[in-house]
Amino acid sequence: MNVELLAPAKDLEAGVAAVNCGADAVYIGASQFGAREAASNSVADIGRLAQHAHRYWAKVYAAVNTLLRDDEIAEAAKLCHALHDAGVDGLIIQDVGLLECDLPPLPLIASTQMHNHTPERVGFLEKVGFSRAILARELDLQQIRDIRSATSTIELEAFIHGALCVCMSGQCTLSYAFGGRSGNRGQCAQPCRRSYSLVDAKGGAVAADRHWLSLRDLNLTTHVGDLLAAGVTSFKIEGRLKNKAYVMNIVGHYRQVLDRLLFDLGLEKSSSGKVDLGFTPNPDKTFNRGYTTYFLGGRGVDVASPDSPKHVGEPVGKVASLSRDSFVLDQSVPLRSGDGITFYDEERHLEGSLVNRVQGRTVFPQNVAGIRPGARVFRNHDHAFAAEVAKSQPTRKITANLRLGETSEGLFLEGTDEDGVSAVASLVCDKIPADKPEQATEVVTEHLAKLGETEFVAGIVSLDWTRPLHLAASTINALRRDLAAELQQARASARPVARRLATSPCVHFPEAQLSFLGNILNQKAEAFYRRHGVTNLEPAAESGIDLGGRTVMTCRYCLKYECGLCPREHKPKAVPAEPWFLIDDQGRRLRLEFHCHERHCVMQIVLANAGAGSAQSRAESTTPPSPRAGTAVGRAPRP
Repeated sequence: MNVELLAPAKDLEAGVAAVNCGADAVYIGASQFGAREAASNSVADIGRLAQHAHRYWAKVYAAVNTLLRDDEIAEAAKLCHALHDAGVDGLIIQDVGLLECDLPPLPLIASTQMHNHTPERVGFLEKVGFSRAILARELDLQQIRDIRSATSTIELEAFIHGALCVCMSGQCTLSYAFGGRSGNRGQCAQPCRRSYSLVDAKGGAVAADRHWLSLRDLNLTTHVGDLLAAGVTSFKIEGRLKNKAYVMNIVGHYRQVLDRLLFDLGLEKSSSGKVDLGFTPNPDKTFNRGYTTYFLGGRGVDVASPDSPKHVGEPVGKVASLSRDSFVLDQSVPLRSGDGITFYDEERHLEGSLVNRVQGRTVFPQNVAGIRPGARVFRNHDHAFAAEVAKSQPTRKITANLRLGETSEGLFLEGTDEDGVSAVASLVCDKIPADKPEQATEVVTEHLAKLGETEFVAGIVSLDWTRPLHLAASTINALRRDLAAELQQARASARPVARRLATSPCVHFPEAQLSFLGNILNQKAEAFYRRHGVTNLEPAAESGIDLGGRTVMTCRYCLKYECGLCPREHKPKAVPAEPWFLIDDQGRRLRLEFHCHERHCVMQIVLANAGAGSAQSRAESTTPPSPRAGTAVGRAPRP
């Protein structure tokens, strides 16, 4: 079994960096129809990324995973063929209408937007030709085990790091309902990161105005082995809008985690080469909202970040005293000039500043406005760490054993790499015995091992000659150069290439009817589901249906639990009258419905405003409010 570390790529530069830092595969948005509209890439750039990745037998998956209108689906299918010609190794799709089209013979990967959350759904995907399913983020380990037990050949991919959606995967229509920007079409305005008032049925405050739907970021560093044991073979890092430094840091971190695990278990990674990062990775040093393991082990861990949807940073201490242009911390910390700090003001707004200088425990920031005695201070930008990552030049090298031998007319150099691929280069030359045999042996061995700027590094170098020879540097260089070229070509020919799996035309979808959450936006998708036994279909929200009074989110995250008012877990003496509502700063109301089950509680969020979800309401802008001045230090792009 080969195990894959899968990295995000905002663009070609980030993708190359991910490969160089040890990613076994990279996923990247295509020029159109990607679920991150702001992270699109030309087919030419994706081809360049594939060319680089394939040197290490790493793979590139292209995301063409939005819902498609009827007038778009032919163009999307055409794009899939162009991506195949560019050399990608798989297509990530959401819209099943594409399965009714003439697609290239690439493996199909079911986007997490397809709501891959039950054994029945994933089993169906396996039978209709998907090679892999990206599992819903909210699944726990037992649910993943159940999916693995019920399927056979389909690969399971799971997120291990990055931003979390509060809604169950692929089932969120809130952004579209509020302002017409559909997450299923790559345009999510992130209404879950906004602040809301939480009130009861009588309008009384249940809790203060906060970011009630904003979750922490996922970090499953200590649970990768558990996921592997449960049947996951592809470990995915979220972040197609994250920058190059973030990708390098997080990929480098999980490469080290996985390498230790694979060594202990006697397993292999799915690509070639060993990485020298040139820096020490640390997930705490780049963008995160605080970490959680979400529901992997069930309910009980902290999952929300209601105070702020931004990168707060690492705690460095509390303000012991404050002066006109500085403050003193209650403990010694390694703050430096250029670091970014954050803190909450008296109104619980996150503020920030840059550090000008530090003297002992006294910090001189650019701005002390909002800082108060007793306030907790965080560092959200470590200038020294950022500089270390920026100046690093990670290298990835494939080990090749070399053997020099003689032919009747000269010499040959054979190389065999870590994947068992071999190549030979030969050279016609004079074979002059060396005057100093021991010195000649040492010099030739040393020079043969200098594989320079190629992707290879010498392992064992053996000299299979009848006697030590005097070889000019030009002779050794020519042999070594020719061998590297031959070995590159041999690896290209030997690289494993997967093909799309066969489909079963008679398999039935596990549900006979689909609501608008089935995400059917075109006639081909409707034909697909009808062909597989679905008899009652509702068009997707994006078709223009009125969402007023409809469930626009279903969450495993529960605000009763978050507020310590869960009737089963906390057993409070009194609970505010239901229904509860979330109300944003524009007066839009979301009604909360709580469904308590023995194992899997869910919270449904209903668009409560009369007429909400109409064409008029969808025309409103829902761009999240701009960050307050001073909080942008060290902040990464939104997920």
